[in-house]
Amino acid sequence: MNKGELVDVLEERLGSRRAASDAMEAVLDAVVRAVARGERVAISGFGTFERADRAPRTGRNPRTGETVPIAGTSVPRFKPGTAFRALVADPGAMPEAVQVDPSSGGALRAVTTRRGGVEAGTGARRPSRASTPTAPAIEPPPTSADAEPASAPAGKDAKSGKKGGGGKKDAKKKDGKKGKKKS
Repeated sequence: MNKGELVDVLEERLGSRRAASDAMEAVLDAVVRAVARGERVAISGFGTFERADRAPRTGRNPRTGETVPIAGTSVPRFKPGTAFRALVADPGAMPEAVQVDPSSGGALRAVTTRRGGVEAGTGARRPSRASTPTAPAIEPPPTSADAEPASAPAGKDAKSGKKGGGGKKDAKKKDGKKGKKKS
């Protein structure tokens, strides 16, 4: 997922592309500016952004073998939170995304579950999973042994579309000669 696709997802939740883009830009700008100042940005349940300082060191030019000084630098570092790591390890435990009507004034907020996961919430209590009805089971599609494909009319071969169950053409070998098929 890239930035544009993330804005698309936010657009579905916030109602307008402009609001989604502005929200995305504001959050990223705030995080980048804080980390650049050396501050730590901790988003509960998601992770922590921080600046890591790398000390100057000596490197080696692989072509000539001579030693080269490498200046110290600062780089951004991200450490995922416990809930984020748990959801990545077990995507089946991912909670449903909550849709909120922006005109109702309901703001999304994170709700930590008893198992340490994070769910999006609007402040209203949601029913427990035990009382939530389950989705009906989806039957697997029929296999080729169960049913003929719908594209082939009754009595016709699905591959060639021709009638008949065999004949001299079916008995040809791959090299084009007539005779019995090799087993």
